[in-house]
Amino acid sequence: MFVVFEGIDGGGKTTLSSMVAAQLRARGLRVEHVREGGTFASTVTQAMRELGRDARNLAMTPRSELMLYLTREVQLFEEATRPALARADVVIADRYVYTAEVLAIAGRGMDPAEVRPLVAGSLGGFEPEIAVLVDVDPTVARARRRVSKLLSDEKKPPARKGLAGAGLQYRLRAGYVELARRDPARWLVVDNTDSDLHALAAALTEYVASRGNGTRPVFTAADRPSATDVPGARAALLAWIDQRAEREPTLAAYFLDGVPGPEFDARRRRLAATAPRVVADGLRYLLDPAAWQLRDGLSAAAPMEVASSLAGPAGLMPHAPALLRRLVAPAPAGIAVALWGRDDELAWELRDQLPLELRMRSVGGVRGVRANAVREQYLAEHPAADVLGAETACVGAAAVDDELAWTIRRSMRDIAPAAAIEATFMLTGDRAWKWRQRYAERAPKSVMRSLEGLDDARAWELREAFADRVQEAIDSLTGSDHDRAWRLREAAIATWPAMAVKSLGPLGATARGRELVAAALARHPGDLALWRQATIVSDHTRSSRS
Repeated sequence: MFVVFEGIDGGGKTTLSSMVAAQLRARGLRVEHVREGGTFASTVTQAMRELGRDARNLAMTPRSELMLYLTREVQLFEEATRPALARADVVIADRYVYTAEVLAIAGRGMDPAEVRPLVAGSLGGFEPEIAVLVDVDPTVARARRRVSKLLSDEKKPPARKGLAGAGLQYRLRAGYVELARRDPARWLVVDNTDSDLHALAAALTEYVASRGNGTRPVFTAADRPSATDVPGARAALLAWIDQRAEREPTLAAYFLDGVPGPEFDARRRRLAATAPRVVADGLRYLLDPAAWQLRDGLSAAAPMEVASSLAGPAGLMPHAPALLRRLVAPAPAGIAVALWGRDDELAWELRDQLPLELRMRSVGGVRGVRANAVREQYLAEHPAADVLGAETACVGAAAVDDELAWTIRRSMRDIAPAAAIEATFMLTGDRAWKWRQRYAERAPKSVMRSLEGLDDARAWELREAFADRVQEAIDSLTGSDHDRAWRLREAAIATWPAMAVKSLGPLGATARGRELVAAALARHPGDLALWRQATIVSDHTRSSRS
């Protein structure tokens, strides 16, 4: 029997399929998993995956991407899956040709009439007996990925697919659901947003062991309460966090990120023991006394996250200097984050204590002779940067428009294109606009991030062109009171309600802002991300109180 697990990134496919494989083996079945633990059984397939993932390959077209994904699956099938089917009772795959089909059609907008014959022909129409769609709210999937990256100290460059923006996952989810709807006898849709993972694995194990002839397990998304106003959104968010804290404390802590108020402070204190790094990471932009008490209490358990939470306004508060000095030794990388854009004497005092790589990251957004001396030294000592080194160089040149900064961006663009594009942040010159226009289709997420705070005709044109499919276009509006910003927000309520509300910033306290929040909640009363953003912007004055 051949069983395939599919779904969006962060849905839990790898974890769930590995659990099912282990439980089937415990029953005495011969089981082979061709991607157990996330590593393909074929080194050729793994190499193809890395090729497709590599952000340096921005020029790859959707059709080339489809052919690469199909070739990857053909190699895995012929090298590992087909031989395994001849000797095992059950063969499990984490992804199959369905991934290529959904990415091409739902993700990249290719014509189904072109895509489906290629998919069917790639493996001669061979299909699994059971295809499990591990469905999940993209907001939760993204949160799980971010938590995993934070806790693993992972230092990977961004994946090429991720440069399309968070909206891609919403389109892919819809594509998978449509695929399952067309073939309900083969597909089994299970929800992993609020389900108990162990119970889900046990039910799937039972179903696969019965070779699909047993009772089909039913794991549907739990009904969420309807929150049609801000008090309701706050109450619903608190209830969800409390429920999730029992099974996934790190995920619960993630959804406390930036949310002000005594009820949320109490949850942060409770979760600080089990998820200290996630709690500390979520303190950025929180300036109230409770946040400072948590920073002090977590500075030993989560020094990196506490230090990075001092970026922006927090680093300029009276409480900050002593804490920054205290964290230089245990958390230099966090200090580099906190110092980005700062040109004061305390910032330079602290920079002098950082290694060159981190000093370079800290001078982004800083103009002048002292900052350029750091940049020149970094270039002299890192003449042939690898991807992570090139990213460091671009971070250190971001938001600076002089010739040295442009030399850095140009020289690092082929090595770390996403970082080089994002390094045009806040720049308004013609060179920056040429880059944005050149890369908007291939890396819209990075381009939209570079637009934050820009009130320029070309910025508005780009936002308007991408707003319906790239939610980062809405994120770049944060705090803007421009009429075009309001029109974009109001249109985005349909597709990106949480981002539309988030982009209000302090405007959430205005009459027009409150109207927009109310309209978003009326249309999406069960949206978890919207509950959180509505709570934050409606209490903006409290979140900025020292």
